[in-house]
Amino acid sequence: MSFLSLLFSPIKEFWKKGDVMLLGLCLAASGFGLALIFSATQYFGEMRWMRFVSVQLAAIILGALVYMLLTFVDFQLFVEKRWKLLLAFDVLFILLLLTPLGEDYKSGNLNWLVISRIIPKFPMDIQPNEIVKISFILLLALQIAKIQDRELDISSVPSILQIGGHTVFMLALIAAVCGDFGMCVIYMMIFIIMAWTAGVRLRWFLLVGGGLTLAVVIFWLFFLPETRWWTDYRIMRFRVIFDHSLDPSGKGWQQTRSILAIGSGKLFGQGYCQGIQTQAANSNALPARHTDFIYAVCGEELGLVGCMGLLLLLSLIVLRCIWVGRHASSPFNAYVCMGMAGMLLAQITFNVGMCLYVLPVMGLTLPFISYGGSSVITLFAAMGIVSSVKARPMPSWLRDRSQI
Repeated sequence: MSFLSLLFSPIKEFWKKGDVMLLGLCLAASGFGLALIFSATQYFGEMRWMRFVSVQLAAIILGALVYMLLTFVDFQLFVEKRWKLLLAFDVLFILLLLTPLGEDYKSGNLNWLVISRIIPKFPMDIQPNEIVKISFILLLALQIAKIQDRELDISSVPSILQIGGHTVFMLALIAAVCGDFGMCVIYMMIFIIMAWTAGVRLRWFLLVGGGLTLAVVIFWLFFLPETRWWTDYRIMRFRVIFDHSLDPSGKGWQQTRSILAIGSGKLFGQGYCQGIQTQAANSNALPARHTDFIYAVCGEELGLVGCMGLLLLLSLIVLRCIWVGRHASSPFNAYVCMGMAGMLLAQITFNVGMCLYVLPVMGLTLPFISYGGSSVITLFAAMGIVSSVKARPMPSWLRDRSQI
């Protein structure tokens, strides 16, 4: 066999079995994001914007390769045999943030591992809680599938304690180590969507949701009196949502700039690389424009049409994940796809809601669009797992029976 045959054989195999459509959608969304990052980083100067764009482009290329590679992995077999190792990886990877490699960049959230401290000139930082989302979905899918394999009621108390205990443990670990409550919300949304898909009854969501809300209120009212809880910064992030005039130069400043940028774009925008706030270098310009508030960049420069096009592209990725899950060869694979779709949907909803000033600031990026090398690679890896599900279709005899 020639060298070229060895090189192109896996590509041909991927083209036949992998989800080429999903890869195309992911690349299109990433390309859209790369164009917005190029515009949003112009004010830094040539040397810095080139670095942002080159790192993002390299991450997209590497992510596409990871996507194709993971298509050939049987994740159900892997997780069933190595679930203990996967759980240990989750815990130890997050605990690495407590070592000298951990960094919060004055954001208040200890989210990043600075790899350049041990590997000089390493081009990107790594966010463990981004990567652990994937293994969390895989482990939760295995738990749900095993409960149903034993013909147990998924809404029974032992079943809820099992899947709920795993989720609460991960939420507590991330909250204690990272302090990132926005990421905790994403993990919670993943759990809700996967549990709902598995058939957990509505009363559990109402009971747990009501209990958590009551616990949070009691905690702030009775255990944090010295912080004047009504003006605590976490409470203020919610209060400014209902009254935009409450603190426009403080807790509401970022979202005030965002909504002004989006509104000024009107139908077709101010023009690519011509947004007033996007291109401004002063302190009153749009904040975090290449990361958290990149949707506002799209609104200012490309208008409503650009925003709708961006959301349509991301929606197609979510719908594709759901479609693959609906045609999965096993319950485990179906729950994995729904978990990946839930992860994307939750992050899209909270980021766009934050930019539109209808949800509080949580420090969440827009999938495939915002700048972030480790985030982009992780997202392509997640979609590669969905592609691996498609590559293992339901046997024809079983597929025929499922249509009865």
